[in-house]
Amino acid sequence: MAEATHAGAHAAHAGPKHDYYLVDPSPWPLAGSGAALALTAGGVMWMHGSGAGGYLALLGFAGVLATMFLWFRDVLKEAYAGDYSEKVASMLRIGMVLFIASEVLFFFAFFWAFFWGALVPPEIFPTSWPPEGIEPIPAFEIPFLNTMILLLSGCTVTWAHHGLVHGDNETTKKALTLTVALGILFLSLQVYEYIHLVHLGMTIDKGIFGSAFYMATGF
Repeated sequence: MAEATHAGAHAAHAGPKHDYYLVDPSPWPLAGSGAALALTAGGVMWMHGSGAGGYLALLGFAGVLATMFLWFRDVLKEAYAGDYSEKVASMLRIGMVLFIASEVLFFFAFFWAFFWGALVPPEIFPTSWPPEGIEPIPAFEIPFLNTMILLLSGCTVTWAHHGLVHGDNETTKKALTLTVALGILFLSLQVYEYIHLVHLGMTIDKGIFGSAFYMATGF
């Protein structure tokens, strides 16, 4: 009798079986949306000369990072608790593929805008590359080096993933450390490049080239 009661209580707790895990009410979508709004609004205010906008953008950025950390923590808990079926895992993989595809199209739009302004004849679109007074960094110097660093970091993080899949924690640690080091080097060179261009007067509000360049390389 007691066993039957226990089994019934367990079945009631488990609830109906679904292909998809039905999550409990979560604050993270609302929190993430609010933080993203603060980040965007603060960034726009800061670009228009508002000092308070910079603080609002920093607050929003911190909120986005905190939301990502807490939301991913919950996702990992649910995964290790066995709440995700094979169907859910499949949908997560498809979601990542769609995310990568959307990123490709997103950046394609920025590069399209840049090359439209640079290559279309002035009679059609009154711009020319490089803009007057701007001396661009040669493509096969820092830009090429940064591209190679970016590709190499992709190789090292794949190496880390391979070690993780095969349970080789030592290899995973080494590969992730190398990936982080490459990321820091990449960002350092990117900051140097930005400082050089800003010193020459090429800022984000200087026409189509400034807008497209900083959005494509800094987003």
